[in-house]
Amino acid sequence: MDFVIKVGTPEKQRGACAVVGIFESKKLSESAKVLDRVTQGYLKTILASGDMDGKAGTSLLLHNVPDTLFKRVLLVGLGKEQEFKQKSFQGALANIFSSLQKTAVTDATVFLSDFPISDRALDWKVSQIVVVATNSLYRFNQLKSKPDNDQGHLRKMVLCIDQRTDLAACEAAVQQGQAIANGMSLAKDLGNLAPNICTPTYLAKQAKDLAKTHKMKASVLEEKDMEKLGMGSLLAVAQGSEQPAKLIVLEYHGAAKKEQPYVLVGKGVTFDTGGISLKPAAEMDEMKFDMSGAASVLGTLRAVAELKLPINVVGIIPTTENMPSGRATKPGDVVTSLSGQTIEILNTDAEGRLILCDALTYAERYNPKAVIDIATLTGACVIALGNFTTGLMSNNDKLAQNLLAAGEQTGDRAWQLPLWDEYQELLKSNFADMANIGGRAAGTISAACFLSRFTGKYHWAHLDIAGTAWKSGREKGSTGRPVPLLTQYLMTEARSVAI
Repeated sequence: MDFVIKVGTPEKQRGACAVVGIFESKKLSESAKVLDRVTQGYLKTILASGDMDGKAGTSLLLHNVPDTLFKRVLLVGLGKEQEFKQKSFQGALANIFSSLQKTAVTDATVFLSDFPISDRALDWKVSQIVVVATNSLYRFNQLKSKPDNDQGHLRKMVLCIDQRTDLAACEAAVQQGQAIANGMSLAKDLGNLAPNICTPTYLAKQAKDLAKTHKMKASVLEEKDMEKLGMGSLLAVAQGSEQPAKLIVLEYHGAAKKEQPYVLVGKGVTFDTGGISLKPAAEMDEMKFDMSGAASVLGTLRAVAELKLPINVVGIIPTTENMPSGRATKPGDVVTSLSGQTIEILNTDAEGRLILCDALTYAERYNPKAVIDIATLTGACVIALGNFTTGLMSNNDKLAQNLLAAGEQTGDRAWQLPLWDEYQELLKSNFADMANIGGRAAGTISAACFLSRFTGKYHWAHLDIAGTAWKSGREKGSTGRPVPLLTQYLMTEARSVAI
């Protein structure tokens, strides 16, 4: 979709459709007031008829509105004006694009003065519109013989602002929004692919293609390379599968090589049966999404490269299948990680932490400024936070606060859980340095405690995206999260470097 920033008011614009807001109690937004004035009260007459009351989630499409330069006018309910905040804005955007896709409209004009959010700047609104609009057009049709054709005709959005002094910032926001949306689309595509296609080998090829397109450096460690290094924990998960495991490393250099990089580590289990600790059959197909952490790393690196951020970023992706076979790891096995620490595997379905721990140790060689791992790690996180919020744990409060702020900024929200020493007791083992599970209680926290034992040499944060990486049911599919959170965090860090 094309996005154009214009300076102007409704009476001077023309196009296929103007989008104007109506608050509850039929109160007109700023652009609606202008259109009502030039149409001699036409909009108020429509509202008086009772067809539109301004409640959130409602809309009304008008044709042939007199004395305007638009073929149509879409009235969008904004809810109560005094309660109109970020969440309301995002809901209104979803309503706008859903309504427009049901029409033959090819271009639409939105007036940003309609959305009064006191704590958000104009360029933030622009970026949000671009992301939501692009996401609304996303369809995964790659594997269908007859692709769905329900995207509608909308191909251009004109975003009108009041002041020319805001033009440059809003145009930059369009680029930022497009980069985030492109990163999300890549993450969605990878997550939605069938697991017989999106294997560790396939992920490695996608990383190399991404590196080639955006002038990054890609390297792939094979199983023999990992064996030489001593990655016994990662290889233990892989040994039940016919598909070879990979350790993918993608390096983006936007600053001098001497500058410390930010390292993103993404869990890449391309299909998780649970191994010998086999999962129930119901909804096991959704375990193709268990590589969503890896997908988000690739998506974020794409966004970072498109934005040409003046920082260094390294993506590390340990990727494998977790399968049951005669060669598969058994409950009770003890393995030695790259760090030299030994692990008693009490449950083979707690495999994500086993591949991440070796990748986190591998991250030390980059002398990182910060390391963030992203993983669909625990069902306990879904129980704790539902499908709305990502779980966050960290060994550094400033890093945690910066990630939380990035989540608030983008609406890709996270919530911090404690990482206190008391929880480490849950991982005690009689036969190894630690067990790979800590029981049912505090499952999300004990999983992060396990990872924390491999992160003592740098600032680290863990994002548990088990509840937010994909949707189930009729809307089953990848969400592309937490690409917005990660990209916003890195953009903020890049600005602080520039200052």
